[in-house]
Amino acid sequence: MEQRVDDAESVGRPQASSIAGVQGVAGGAGVAGAAGDPEALLAAALDPVELRAWKAFLLRHARVARRLEADLMARSDLPLAEYDVLVQLALADGRRLRMNELADRVLLSRAGITRLVDRLTADALVSRVKCASDARGYFAVLTAGGLARLEAATPGHLAAVRRYFLESFTESELETLAELLERSRPLD
Repeated sequence: MEQRVDDAESVGRPQASSIAGVQGVAGGAGVAGAAGDPEALLAAALDPVELRAWKAFLLRHARVARRLEADLMARSDLPLAEYDVLVQLALADGRRLRMNELADRVLLSRAGITRLVDRLTADALVSRVKCASDARGYFAVLTAGGLARLEAATPGHLAAVRRYFLESFTESELETLAELLERSRPLD
């Protein structure tokens, strides 16, 4: 069952309507210049091919993210944002990252990562360790329990990634898609 778009905010993900007005552009190109019409504004600023590509990207991302979130919660009782933190820590040297680096990797604000790590710490999936070289800094460290939870959740999650996204494309299309997305200008 698909989650509603407005449920995404409750798990720390942006609502689809907040991402460049995806709800406003979902129905096709409008009349350029119409006051108060975000669709018309986008149609005036982007040519039809650009608008089609942008809308398709936004809608696909929102739908896949909602389904992956719902699937991960149903299978593992683990929100996608928490899963992402556990993955990033598992991939890091020593299974630990400075809080600011972790925030950058999972695309959250410093305050957002603090709240998320607080929840993971309360569940004993992550611990906080003071940085020896910086009295104000902390590391988020993946615990044995966090690693076990990640290992239990990963097979089902990756099966969902395959089902909701990867199976939509041939291997050749996936190669092209990867090349196109990797070619996009970096935003950092």
